[in-house]
Amino acid sequence: MIENEIQQIEKIYALITEYLVTYSFQLVAALLILLFGLWVAKNLSSLVFKLLEKNNVDITLNNFITNVIKVLLIIMFVIIALGKIGISITPFIAAIGAASLGAGLALQGMLSNYGAGLAIIATRPFIVGDTILVNGIFGQVKSIELGVTILTNEDDIVITVPNKHIVGEIIHNSFALSLIEGEIGIAYHADPEFAISLIEQALNAQPEFVASAKIQVGINQFADSSVVIGYRYWVKTNQIIKAKMAINLAVFNTLKNNNIEIPFPQRVVTIKQA
Repeated sequence: MIENEIQQIEKIYALITEYLVTYSFQLVAALLILLFGLWVAKNLSSLVFKLLEKNNVDITLNNFITNVIKVLLIIMFVIIALGKIGISITPFIAAIGAASLGAGLALQGMLSNYGAGLAIIATRPFIVGDTILVNGIFGQVKSIELGVTILTNEDDIVITVPNKHIVGEIIHNSFALSLIEGEIGIAYHADPEFAISLIEQALNAQPEFVASAKIQVGINQFADSSVVIGYRYWVKTNQIIKAKMAINLAVFNTLKNNNIEIPFPQRVVTIKQA
């Protein structure tokens, strides 16, 4: 038993020794090719990244292109290295093809998200920092990935939207700003033009919130007990709630301090006597 085991070990050792003697130069060459390929892939992808960045290409598209180039180069040099040591890659290609088919059928939803992600990256209907409304979901774009788009809001709530629910839908893009609408009623005997000018002043006095070039103030409707003054303004998406509260208070105080009456609902009842 021991002699048989020793003979088997000797045979294995002889095979390994013969293989190393026969293919030692090929192994060294394959290793050098692989190391050279990794170096080329790293440096070429970095060069492409800098070139695209210099031409102001979107960062998500930039990362995707450079990663694809890097992976393709590594695969190419791995195939060359395997061929150098006499390993046929045909069975591997067939196995990869079969595995890809099975994975594609099992991961149709994920692949559709990836396809939609590529469409978003290529067409760029929005970029990081834009404010979008799609499928009833509102938020500021934090990042665009191949499978999902990540939104966030003023409350730091992170919303993850699969890309297949974005492509082909109607997208509202207000870029870095969001529209806020407010209204306040004044008495019918008050001067509406004076009230409008006061509200405009109150809005312009909030430069940390309001994009003053887009302010709109005017009579919104004639209600039963008041003339309703409407005002519209744009603020940064990450300050919506804070800005709305501060501006509503400023509008109220400026009307009150200038003796503009803000009436409450009232009715005049006439009693007829027989």
